Amino acid sequence: MPSVFETREPNISENDRLRIPQIEAFQSIKEHYADPNSERETAIILPVGCGKSGLITLTPFAVKAQRVLVIAPGVNIASQLYKNFDPTQDDMFYSKYNVLSGLPYPETAEIRGNTTNRSDLDDAEVVVTNIQQLQGANNRWLQTLPEDYFDLILVDEAHHNVADSWTMLKQSFPQAKIVNYSATPRRADEQIMTGQIIYTFPIVRAIEEGYVKRLKAVVLNPRTLKYVRREGGRQIEVDLDEVKLLGETDADFRRSIVTSEETLYTIVDASIRALNRIRQQSGNSYHKIIASALNHEHCIQVMEAYRARGLRAGYVHSLQDENENDRVLDRLKNHQLDVIVQVKKLGEGFDHPLLSVAAVFSIFKELSPFVQYVGRIMRAVDQNDPDSLNNQGTVVFHAGSNIARLWADFQDFSQADRDFFDQMLLEGFDFTTGDEITIDPNTSSRSRSENQVEIHSQEEVSVIEIPLILEDDEVKEALALLLSKGVTLDDIRAVYEYQP
Repeated sequence: MPSVFETREPNISENDRLRIPQIEAFQSIKEHYADPNSERETAIILPVGCGKSGLITLTPFAVKAQRVLVIAPGVNIASQLYKNFDPTQDDMFYSKYNVLSGLPYPETAEIRGNTTNRSDLDDAEVVVTNIQQLQGANNRWLQTLPEDYFDLILVDEAHHNVADSWTMLKQSFPQAKIVNYSATPRRADEQIMTGQIIYTFPIVRAIEEGYVKRLKAVVLNPRTLKYVRREGGRQIEVDLDEVKLLGETDADFRRSIVTSEETLYTIVDASIRALNRIRQQSGNSYHKIIASALNHEHCIQVMEAYRARGLRAGYVHSLQDENENDRVLDRLKNHQLDVIVQVKKLGEGFDHPLLSVAAVFSIFKELSPFVQYVGRIMRAVDQNDPDSLNNQGTVVFHAGSNIARLWADFQDFSQADRDFFDQMLLEGFDFTTGDEITIDPNTSSRSRSENQVEIHSQEEVSVIEIPLILEDDEVKEALALLLSKGVTLDDIRAVYEYQP
């Protein structure tokens, strides 16, 4: 019996309620699989906030699938995806966005624990689950379902999909087409997300269309900084260039930058100024700060620093009781908090557009986890309105934390028509795993003996604001010319300061 995906024609190409990347990616998928000799596995790269979940519900129509398996990396995202397909939900994607006008809708089922029966799947055209339900060599579904049971597999947050569990899944359904979706095509272990990339939507276009916030970085630059290295016990004073160099090369120095009270309060105060500016310009007092901490103890330290400045702050952490975490998140959603502090707890699938300032108190070794963190403040408040004053995002970090390098990489891959995949340079640990960075802050007795650098003071901290994308084409061309001639930022600054 034909499926709904085979018999119904969805309203996509002329649908003004869909987003540009949803329409364009749908067409790319359709064209790719129209060729019988095309690659079985493909990849779609979309920034956060550009309609990836909705695109997943559209994709089965592009290939006229019979039965689809939709896989998420965790339960929360799987539940969200299921609701997009579920006709009992008022905001089911097909009806909310005028893709299908009335019945019939695809029959849906969910693999969750031991409550699902084979008959539930047999009656379904869409089966949604999280990968943990399909793991293990003796998994009952992989053991019992025929290899042609699914003809299409859709994988959300697919930068996780090179693990052995994904490989086993693909081998179990060898004829199924596979479409992977992610904003992060390279994972933490340096392996590449599998699949031929057939569509990307650059961040610069997402900003221009008003799908995500317009982003800028606020860099805190001390003129000088005094610190003590414990093995020598001698106080050392360094200038800004040395601060940056130490941040790039010295892990102990970076940890001290984000944990010592001298620099911690500098970041706190700068992020509060950024928050107040966005609130005042937009007239919206609900904008909030998200702060990244190193571990559980550091969460408390950062939270107390914000509270000392009079802000309502809370934290969530895997070591805290989940009921308490839920209460904190309810306070966030009900606008009873100004600041939420976390350690990799609010990752993929977390959606609160009024998070607008990202304060960096943690260590990001590579671009991938940094992009995941910045993604928490990228979602637009006023959809499709690039000029809205609500759609501003600010990332705040200290010059000594080695984040400027990552911001520069972020700028590189956001520029419009470069090959997205080549620009990502995503390595390092995966921000979305459950593992913690086990670094103790200076406030603990144990870390005092382990951390070899103690920050004493810093003078004349100045602020530099760096936009993610440049607005003026002439300025872009002028900067490109200067760079091609070997002119550095220091050269430009020296000439600028010399002008009478």
